Amino acid sequence: MDFSQITDNLFIGTTPRSEAYHTLRSLGVRLVINMRVERRPFPDHHDPPIPALWLPTFDTPFIPIPMRLLERGVIAALKTFEEGGKVYVHCAAGAHRGVAMGSAILIALGYAPEQAMQLVMERRKAADPQIWYIRRRILRFAELWRTTALGRQTQIAQRSEGCLRE
Repeated sequence: MDFSQITDNLFIGTTPRSEAYHTLRSLGVRLVINMRVERRPFPDHHDPPIPALWLPTFDTPFIPIPMRLLERGVIAALKTFEEGGKVYVHCAAGAHRGVAMGSAILIALGYAPEQAMQLVMERRKAADPQIWYIRRRILRFAELWRTTALGRQTQIAQRSEGCLRE
């Protein structure tokens, strides 16, 4: 498992096998988001297992990542953060789909889209959010998040808690 810590509570990397869940647990990860259509999550044999959210997506410009899946992952990540947990997002190489989800999570936390993509690229050398079909989805998510009721509620709550990035 190859991974990078993006923020104190967000990691992006490759697919964790069953034996890697011990490492994730020791890092404080309480949610694994799997963006791979071609591979279900490996089981976590610990009791209790770390919850895994499988959001099957393709890494191709011909089948864009659905906005509803990015939103679903973001909502689950925000809930995990609220509960004091950390999130591990992955795809096959930790370069495109996982990076799109990680960037969407950062956007929901108040980062501007360009800031989110830049931070991910700085912290994860394999990350390529600038490839056109991934960048387009990240920017579209930012636009939708900014204009949806859920996104506005999150921004209002973050402002009142003083944690929204300006």
